[in-house]
Amino acid sequence: MTVVAPNSTRISKRFAELRASGELGIVAYITAGDPSLDASLKFVRALADAGADVIELGVPFSDPLADGPTIQRASERALKAGTTLTAVLDLVRRIRQSSQVPLVLFSYYNPILQMGLEKFASSAASAGADGVLATDLTPEESDDYRRILAHHLDTIFLGAPTSTDERLAKIAACSSGFLYLISRTGVTGAKDALPDDLPALIRRTRSVTQLPIAVGFGISLPGHVSVLGGLADAAVVGSALVAEIEKAQSVDAAAVALAERVRSFKEAARHGLSRRDVPIHRGEVTT
Repeated sequence: MTVVAPNSTRISKRFAELRASGELGIVAYITAGDPSLDASLKFVRALADAGADVIELGVPFSDPLADGPTIQRASERALKAGTTLTAVLDLVRRIRQSSQVPLVLFSYYNPILQMGLEKFASSAASAGADGVLATDLTPEESDDYRRILAHHLDTIFLGAPTSTDERLAKIAACSSGFLYLISRTGVTGAKDALPDDLPALIRRTRSVTQLPIAVGFGISLPGHVSVLGGLADAAVVGSALVAEIEKAQSVDAAAVALAERVRSFKEAARHGLSRRDVPIHRGEVTT
């Protein structure tokens, strides 16, 4: 039986369902507005129908320092198409007309600050967003942000291989919904293999939080999902999906390719090595 708190967001409810079924979740990232907002609406529907558990909508930014070339190019295309934070919130509102898939706004802090925390929080919540990840906002500078957003939205923060146990605990204390764990140092981008020290990093993180742990940066193959299944709660796939959009000959072709990719990841999550016999609890890691 799935047990969730009465005030749970769509994110925590979905992770509770995944935990109850012993299944690794798939978090799918696309850059909103690449190549257009109408296209993004079609892509979100395709991803949700294919089984994505959470969808991250990247808010395009002119100086995306944490992102590799694939997502940088996507941001450039979205900005050239006129995509703004306000337009992304309108996209969320349009998505909610036909889907209840959990939605995370993945943004740099500058666009949020420019809109104003109060306005952003109320607008994002009323549009139907569930959580926010501001990639360049540190826990130490997030007091006002968390105080204002916590009434409406999950606040998701990033942990990294360079984070000490003490810092991972601080990051977890500031997070809700899930903790996003970066698998490697550097920027986003598809990789052939996961880092050898990733299991140890996940164990360290698991020891300081009961939040679901989603691992991203470099997750691009179903085999990666299989490896993560006994360790993490979700795999975040970004650059591999954005690359499908970039190389597709049409919006319809991109939507089909995205759906096929997510189905392959879900297949690995449901039937591959990632399948868990027993839900993982704090301090317990199966390998």
